[in-house]
Amino acid sequence: MPKVLISDKMSPRAEAVFQEHGLEVDVKTGLSPDELAAIIGEYDGLAIRSATKATREIIEAGDNLKVIGRAGIGVDNVDIPTASQKGVIVMNTPLGNTVTTAEHALSLMVSAARNVPQASASMKEGRWEKSKWGGVELYQKTLGVIGTGNIGSLVIERAHGLKMRVIAYDPFISKERADDLGVEPVELDDLYQRADFMTIHTPLTNATKHMVDDAAFDRMKEGAILVNASRGGVVDENALDRALTEGKIRGAALDVFEEEPVGEDHPLLRHDNFIGTPHLGASTEEAQVNVAVQVAEQIADYLNKGIIQNAVNIPSVEEEEMPLLQPYLNLGERLGSILGQLAQGGLKKVDIEYAGEVSGLNQKPITTTILKGVLDPILPDSVNLVNAPLLAEQRDIKVSETTRKQAEEFTSRIRVTLGTEKRSWTIDGTLVHGTPRVVGLDGVELELVPDGRLIYMANRDEPGLIGRIGTDLGEAGVNIAGFMLGRESPKGQAVSFISVDQSVPQDVLKRIAQEENVLEVREVIL
Repeated sequence: MPKVLISDKMSPRAEAVFQEHGLEVDVKTGLSPDELAAIIGEYDGLAIRSATKATREIIEAGDNLKVIGRAGIGVDNVDIPTASQKGVIVMNTPLGNTVTTAEHALSLMVSAARNVPQASASMKEGRWEKSKWGGVELYQKTLGVIGTGNIGSLVIERAHGLKMRVIAYDPFISKERADDLGVEPVELDDLYQRADFMTIHTPLTNATKHMVDDAAFDRMKEGAILVNASRGGVVDENALDRALTEGKIRGAALDVFEEEPVGEDHPLLRHDNFIGTPHLGASTEEAQVNVAVQVAEQIADYLNKGIIQNAVNIPSVEEEEMPLLQPYLNLGERLGSILGQLAQGGLKKVDIEYAGEVSGLNQKPITTTILKGVLDPILPDSVNLVNAPLLAEQRDIKVSETTRKQAEEFTSRIRVTLGTEKRSWTIDGTLVHGTPRVVGLDGVELELVPDGRLIYMANRDEPGLIGRIGTDLGEAGVNIAGFMLGRESPKGQAVSFISVDQSVPQDVLKRIAQEENVLEVREVIL
C-alpha cells in the first residue's frame, strides 16, 4: 500500500481522499527540515503547501519518494532540478485556487482605486475624512494584464464585466487566444505607457524576477495603479517604494512579497497609497478545500494508476488519455531502446515523426518514453521518465518532433531517427491490434515483435548465411525462437533480428560477426 505524508496544514478532506483511494496517510505538520529528512524515506508521496521546503536534502533522503504534490500553484519551495534527477514527479494544483486568486486581485484593484482599507481604518480611529479618500472609477479605464494564464484569463473575463478596456502582455499568447479573450496583445513597454491599472499574473522565474523595476515605473502612465497577487519578487519592492515616494504612480496593492512574513519596518507600509495583504490570494474556505482535494486525488491517481496530472517536470497525462496513449508509450520506449542499444553512445540528436492517428494525440509523453528507451542502455539504472528530457539536454542531445496526418499504409506510425558521431539509425514502428511492431529499420522493411532477447544482424543477402548462423548458435546451446528478415533487394542489404531463448555469449557474437557477408552484430534485450 503506497504511503503518503501530509506535512503542511490543509483541509482534512485531503486525508480523507487518500484513505478513500486505499492509501496509507500520515499527517505531521510543523516538522523541522531535519525531522522531515529523517522520516521522508518511509513515504511514496509528499503533500505540501507553502510552509514545507522540499530542498535537495529532503528529496535526496526520500529513498521511496515518487511524487510531491503542492496544494496551490507556486512550486518555488520545491527543488525541481533535484526532484527531476531523482525521478520524483512534482505536481501543483493550478485550477484549485484560480477563482479565489483572480477575485482577490480584483478586490485589491477596487480597494486601491477607492482607498477602501484606508478609509475604513480612518473611521475606526474616529475620523470622518470623506474628501481625503476620494478615488477613481474602473469604468472605461484601461487594464493592463501581465500574464494570461488561468488566473489572468479569469481577471480579464471579470474586467470585461466592469466595462474596462483590456490590453495584455504575454510572450506566449497567440493571436487566436487573444481574440478569444477579447484583449489587445501588446508589448510590455506599450502596456506600461497605456494602462491605468496593471495586474500581474506571472510565475517567478529568472526572467520575471524584478521585472517591474525602476525603469518600468519610469515608463508607466501618470496616475497608474499597480496590483500584484502572483509571486513575490516579480515587483522590485525598493523600486516601488521610490515610485510611491516620488509620486510616479497613484498607488499599489500587493498580496505577495519577496520575504514573507513582512516585518513592521517594511518601507512600503509607510505609504498611505499602498495596500498590503498577507498572501491571501488562495485564502478562502472554498479554495482551501479545492486545492487539498485536488492534490490528494492527483497523488493518489499517480501512485495507484500511473496517471500524471498537472506535473511541472514531466508531460501530464489525463485519465481519459491513458487508454489511448498506453500502447504508444510501450511502442515508443521499445523503439528508443532498440536504437539506444544499436547506437551504443555518441548521441547527437533524436528526431521523432508521428504520422497518422498518433499525430492527433498528446505526443509529449511518448517522446519522453522514447528518450528514456534511447538513454537507458547508455545510462543504466540512472534514467526515468522524469529525468530523461533533462539528461538529454545536459548531454546536448537535440530532440525534435514533427507530425504528419497520413502514415502511408499504416493507421499510425512512429519513426525515430538517431544521429550519432559516426552514423544515423532510423526505426519505424506501429501498432497491430494494440501490440507494438517494428516495421522498418534504416529503410529496410521487416516485421518484428520487439520483445525478449534479440540478435540484430546487418548483412548482405547471400545464400547459406542463415544456416551458418543457426549452426553457430546451436553449437553454443542457444535456442532460436524466431527469425525476422528484411532486405532491400535480392542479394542486397539485409537486416535480421533473431529471437533467442538464452543469453548469447560474447564469443558467439564475435563468431557470427566474422561470418562471411555479415556486416555488424549486436545483442538487443527488451
